[in-house]
Amino acid sequence: MGGKGNGQSQTEARMGHGVDGPTNPMVTPLLTDLYQFTMAYAYWKAGKHEERAVFDLYFRKNPFGGEYTIFAGLEECIRLIANFKFTEDEISFVRLSLPGSCEDGFFNYLRGIDCSDVEVYAISEGSVVFPKVPLLRVEGPVAVVQLLETPFLNLINYASLVATNAARHRFVAGKSKLLLEFGLRRAQGPDGGIGASKYCYMGGFDATSNVAAGRLFGIPLRGTHSHAFVSSFMSPDEIIEKSLKSSDGSHTCEDFVSLVQTWLNKIKWSSSLRGIFSETNQSELAAFTSYALAFPKSFLALVDTYDVMRSGVPNFCAVALALNDLGYKAAGIRLDSGDLAYLSCEARKFFRSIEKEFGVPGFEKMSITASNDLNEETLDALKNR
Repeated sequence: MGGKGNGQSQTEARMGHGVDGPTNPMVTPLLTDLYQFTMAYAYWKAGKHEERAVFDLYFRKNPFGGEYTIFAGLEECIRLIANFKFTEDEISFVRLSLPGSCEDGFFNYLRGIDCSDVEVYAISEGSVVFPKVPLLRVEGPVAVVQLLETPFLNLINYASLVATNAARHRFVAGKSKLLLEFGLRRAQGPDGGIGASKYCYMGGFDATSNVAAGRLFGIPLRGTHSHAFVSSFMSPDEIIEKSLKSSDGSHTCEDFVSLVQTWLNKIKWSSSLRGIFSETNQSELAAFTSYALAFPKSFLALVDTYDVMRSGVPNFCAVALALNDLGYKAAGIRLDSGDLAYLSCEARKFFRSIEKEFGVPGFEKMSITASNDLNEETLDALKNR
């Protein structure tokens, strides 16, 4: 937090009753630096702890070499101050952490602390903000607002960083593209993962793979299968339940596996696609077929486990065309490795040939999802292909 600011264009947020606690239960009055407690004690010892103080929170430069920042984390700050109260166990730990010369009266003072006399003025969460402009102004007894400094910085810095990164990706991708956040497995622990999902959504992403974040914040969920699912199959012979009802329920295909194989042969020997591929990976085909049987209305296949253009895409198309015979529309493919821009273009050409060769309306526009270490430069390359 810096010095006094001008407080321009800010909305007041006052403590209310019935506000839920912080999303992360580790966000307590102890989520602060020890020197905040030593200063609080010194204020108390000097009789200054009730003096009114004003702190402003701001930042010095935009992240990622950019020209703006998205302000995020305000809700969690409000949740903290609305529920700010020391437990006896927390007070005991503070007593053990401070020098033994600290007087008992200070710990009695901590027992009575809350944020009922604290006022917070803030720019609206999700706003575009700039360096050295106060994002948050905290007014209240100096000892109390001093204890809030570190947790407020912790709750706002990471949140604003993630939201800004997400907004930059949205700007590059444009308004029409679907952006999905799948970062939980690589996130900085559970809270980093939950926070990233929340603030990516705030920054402009459309959905997340993070089920916990979906439940906590109402973020739409997306997800299909991974390479592990594809590699778990050996051949189509493993598929026991082969029947699939048509989308309108009027009839049943008793051997969907054979229907897929029939379409694969048609594609292989079609005039426009002959010679592009020979024998596809049958274990991959089995995985795609099995997944389509489980989710015929939302079939999306990860096509890069083996060879994208000589196996993955042809196998997907065979399954998608079989689904089409039964009135279903496949959702598309996902690319997770290689030259994503090049492979997406080649896949689109393949889809175009399928639509022209077999007269399947809309097949050319089949969705292509790209994942794995995407950055602004990769998104720009994908967009311009």
